[in-house]
Amino acid sequence: MSIFFRYAAPIRSAFPELSTRTLHVQHIDATADIFSVSQRFTTIASERLSQSNEGNFIEIQAWRRTFSKMGLKPTQYRCASESLLRRFRKEGMLPSLHPLVDLCNTASLAYGIPIAVFDSEQIGNGLEVRPATGRETYEAFSGKLENPEAGEIIFADQHGRAHARRWSNRQSGYSAVQKATTSALIVAEALHETAADDLSCLATELSLALHAVWPRCEVSSLSIE
Repeated sequence: MSIFFRYAAPIRSAFPELSTRTLHVQHIDATADIFSVSQRFTTIASERLSQSNEGNFIEIQAWRRTFSKMGLKPTQYRCASESLLRRFRKEGMLPSLHPLVDLCNTASLAYGIPIAVFDSEQIGNGLEVRPATGRETYEAFSGKLENPEAGEIIFADQHGRAHARRWSNRQSGYSAVQKATTSALIVAEALHETAADDLSCLATELSLALHAVWPRCEVSSLSIE
């Protein structure tokens, strides 16, 4: 299965510091046990949080500046990694959703970088990060349908569906990984000074973890357009 991931020109122009890594993973299932593999990630997150609040992480500060640039109040709308870190700091754990999502969430905790995970079968031929026209359809996890505001940064497919709102703030229930999911697109994005190097390490570690959990899976990187 061939899919694409790209950014519209206005996004590249407005955020030249943006770095991205993608992984396309195939042949996964919902029965895998990620505990031993993900434990290293949660240990790193715990150590980082013992030294500083997540709001002081350079990765989170960069996303807060980005949300402010988008006209959003960063303490009202948080990037996904900040939300996960806040919950982990307060509760000491994260809810279990699906082995792949759980694994990516723990990696997000360790690196402070938002990681989106989409069911490949539900995103058409691929995704473009672009300003919304206001006519796209977004399906919340509750099943409620919404229309992103014109100009809002979304992950859009070629059929007018928005698979994430406010960039890295909230994903769609429509393309969420489910029990029957067998392939997924993983997207990690960062804007801090060492983003490119950190994302390279993250992609390598996550790829190794995926192969450890699903020995027969196939993992490939997409060329980002």
